[in-house]
Amino acid sequence: MSESQDTGDNGAASGGEKGQVQFRIERLFLKDSSFESPNSPEVFIKQWRPEIKVDINTRANSLGEDLQEVILTATITATLEDEMVGFIVEVQQAGIFLIQGAEPAQLSQIIGIACPNTLFPYLRESIDNLVVKGGFPALQLAQVNFEALYVQAMQEREQREQASSDGQQDSADVTTH
Repeated sequence: MSESQDTGDNGAASGGEKGQVQFRIERLFLKDSSFESPNSPEVFIKQWRPEIKVDINTRANSLGEDLQEVILTATITATLEDEMVGFIVEVQQAGIFLIQGAEPAQLSQIIGIACPNTLFPYLRESIDNLVVKGGFPALQLAQVNFEALYVQAMQEREQREQASSDGQQDSADVTTH
């Protein structure tokens, strides 16, 4: 699993400056799921060569001092050539994680990388089960590189903040002249 770091006392009862980060799964659960096949049964008599669109998002909610709820959401839409939707499936796989001793930047990384990596196999299994129960061939989602997605999101955030602060400076310059 993704458990890491120390859970015992290492003589650092005061917590020390360089306390170790503790990451533990408290609970994994299916928060929400839906499956829709708006064009059945007609879709079943067509040749099945769909275009698969996958949207994945992560969000987190603090549940108190050291607990975080992280929700990994995936929406998959399978569409045939003639724009006929075969199915739409959405799954929200969630977990409650204990995260102690993390600096804000570390906490952000754990929530954005480690937690989704832990949740993804469960999300993938739920999606596959719903698709198969809907009468369609098994759908095995490819692995997602949550670290790369996290880095990209942080870069985009920095660019937005930079553009925002540049815009504020420009407008301040305009009003002072």
